[in-house]
Amino acid sequence: MNGNLTFTMIKPTAFKNNNAGAILKMINEGGFIIKAMKLTLLTPELAGDFYAIHKGKPFYESLVEFMSSGPIIAAVLEKENAVEDYRKLIGTTNPENAEEGTIRKRYATSLQQNAVHGSDSDENATLEADFFFSKFERF
Repeated sequence: MNGNLTFTMIKPTAFKNNNAGAILKMINEGGFIIKAMKLTLLTPELAGDFYAIHKGKPFYESLVEFMSSGPIIAAVLEKENAVEDYRKLIGTTNPENAEEGTIRKRYATSLQQNAVHGSDSDENATLEADFFFSKFERF
């Protein structure tokens, strides 16, 4: 999986605000191929497990609450240099500092409600994709 795949989630606020289609279009236009995708609702337990790396940090509880507040779209994306290229497409975590034309600049409503999640390394892309998708669910 290293190098050519990354993982993303379209977060609850972006989904609720009907931005999922526009975000998926930007992903496709960015040269990414969707290898797996699902619409799901995270329970607080699943959201807590996914973000366990942040447990104990001041924002952890509110992040778990937010990520379990509505549907998300989880997806595995393929492209050469996927992690780095996707992070450029989505922009910085804080949408106020994101470059014009990035997903977060266009669709985020705040630092926490920043429209999408994107893996920060090849290793985390593998872990995150495996959290949501079996090998059978990937194409």
